[in-house]
Amino acid sequence: MNYGISVLFRAIPLLMALFCFGYGTFIYVLGDDPNRLVAGPVVFSLGMICIALFATAATIIRQIIHTYGRDSRYSLPIIGYLSAVITIIAGIILFSSSTEPSSFVAGHVVSGVGLITMCVATAATSSTRFSFIAGNSKAAGHDIPDGAFSAGQERIMKVITIIVSAVAWIWAFVLLGQSEIHPSYFVAGHVMVGLACICTSLIALVATIARQVRNVYSASERSRWPILVLVMGSISFLWGLFVIFADADTSNGSIGYIMIGLGLVCYSISSKVILLAKIWRHEFKLSNRIPIIPVLTALACLFLAAFTFELGTLHEDYFIPARVLTGLGAICFTLFSIVSILESGTSSK
Repeated sequence: MNYGISVLFRAIPLLMALFCFGYGTFIYVLGDDPNRLVAGPVVFSLGMICIALFATAATIIRQIIHTYGRDSRYSLPIIGYLSAVITIIAGIILFSSSTEPSSFVAGHVVSGVGLITMCVATAATSSTRFSFIAGNSKAAGHDIPDGAFSAGQERIMKVITIIVSAVAWIWAFVLLGQSEIHPSYFVAGHVMVGLACICTSLIALVATIARQVRNVYSASERSRWPILVLVMGSISFLWGLFVIFADADTSNGSIGYIMIGLGLVCYSISSKVILLAKIWRHEFKLSNRIPIIPVLTALACLFLAAFTFELGTLHEDYFIPARVLTGLGAICFTLFSIVSILESGTSSK
């Protein structure tokens, strides 16, 4: 990877973050309609995921181009974790400071986005020793190289993502269990399910990177972790379809489109897990084609957003899904940058 390409791949997450921040602010300030008060903060918060993804991209790229130092090793993951903490706190403040349904929904979803950001920051942490993967992949045995993660460090990173995912799932089902109280619980609960699917998918990514760094990645894991991510994506995608077709009320059914978009994000994450699994001690001639997956999911999000924008001209319930899907498209495109970096860093060419 030459320096110019490395700059481009680091710029993509930042540009997508700026898009989410700018578009979210633009939506929010154009009026006091409740739909804008939900869509604006949610789209804005998606930019924090892009910031954490930038930390991951910069962590890997600096190792590839040999500019990685002690400061970068600590500062980049910290940026990711700070983004997560800020987002979670902002969401809590949002839903606890007002009794309005718009604040309730926006606050819970923003906090859920913060949980995803926490998992992405952990992926950045697991990538701090990414340079070990290429050498380990060519090794014959499973000796742990000097300087790799210890078993305790690997366990801590996996436990962080597992705990965060468990919190997201519990949070989702608590909200769903109170759906009869107010429709806001139904909306926030279903979206939180999709967010929990993404958090669970990131367990697979963190585990894959950490275990390959330690050279303890087994043959069975080459299928186990990709299947987990694909299952999570399918749960969110199919759940979204069910909500759309099972509920005649557009105010509830429209939420299904967001769940489909969150499922597409899971499929984008699968490209990274699949790539690392396929090239581990095997030659995979199509490895340079895997970055197409997040490009296709980004396009799918944008095309779906276009359709929901049109539906929004008929019913205002589609206002929020149309805007959120656009932000999710930005997340998928950011993941294209990450998987392209992974492909470059692990290529045997």
